Amino acid sequence: MEKLLSTKRDMKFVPEAYIMPPGTRPGNSKVPICENIPVIDLKADPTKLSHQIIDACKEFGFFQLINHGVPEKMLKDVLEVGKEYFKLPDEDKAIMFSDDTNQSSRLQTSMDYTKEQLHYWRDALKHPCHPLEKHIQSWPQKPPQYREVMGPYSIEVWKLSLCLLDLISNGLGLEPGFFSRESEEFEVRMSVNHYPACPDPSLTLGLPKHADVDLLTLLLQEMNGLQILKHGQWLAVEPLPNAFVVNIGHTLEIISNGKLNSVEHRVVTNQKLGRTTISSFIFPSHSYKIEPAKGLIKDDCPPLYREFIFKDFLATYVTDTCQRKSPLDRYKLKL
Repeated sequence: MEKLLSTKRDMKFVPEAYIMPPGTRPGNSKVPICENIPVIDLKADPTKLSHQIIDACKEFGFFQLINHGVPEKMLKDVLEVGKEYFKLPDEDKAIMFSDDTNQSSRLQTSMDYTKEQLHYWRDALKHPCHPLEKHIQSWPQKPPQYREVMGPYSIEVWKLSLCLLDLISNGLGLEPGFFSRESEEFEVRMSVNHYPACPDPSLTLGLPKHADVDLLTLLLQEMNGLQILKHGQWLAVEPLPNAFVVNIGHTLEIISNGKLNSVEHRVVTNQKLGRTTISSFIFPSHSYKIEPAKGLIKDDCPPLYREFIFKDFLATYVTDTCQRKSPLDRYKLKL
């Protein structure tokens, strides 16, 4: 528990174990706002939606989603209960704390604290969400409204994710229901992230440069901190009110045979304010077979990646990301 940043009070300096090497620090240079990140309106013309999403995923790998149907009050309640969790007395947080990466519902700090040489300025409460009735009993019991707020929210995120995956499959030209017919093989995992105020944000990171391993990620945020890498330049993603930031994961890039991009991103910290976000990750099951969709393979468009099992990819992803290697390289076919 003493490892958790949220248990430390009034830190005046960044501990040495959190100081990034000079080449990876954010530094003091101002990062420009990404002015042209696509904004997708889910209530727009349905005949154009799929193509808008595909274009966004090709060029940026990210987009902001508005008019998505998740109630505004639910979004505010979810962020509020996430903040309340990290304000709990230390003894209440200790109930969920664990360094065991095999424990599916747990509170942790950094990425993999026990195996890292350097640590990241983040605490995270992580737990599976789908199917809800299978997992909700492993969630925190405090704050008392945590389960009643996060449960309905996780259901809404699941429905929204399936809608987005159907739009993506349509935009790629795959057969109807390509993803939804496999939905029993998918999982939703939630991460309630807390990045406490940092004495010197120029020295450390909330999360390092990485791309997500999953199919799709939906992020709920209300203040700056997320940055994406485009053409070698870091760009800040400024939150839109009540919007989700959606990004493509490595797994979906592979299934799309490289047509969609899983873009690298990072999280920076804030000197004055703590930042709490809610990330929802759509994962295949561990036994799910990952390969480029056969409907995208043609004589002039051969597969770019070999077939593999998602569980194996998860293991190599962690290793490669920590070593700052591309997790996709070992799965690429030589053409």
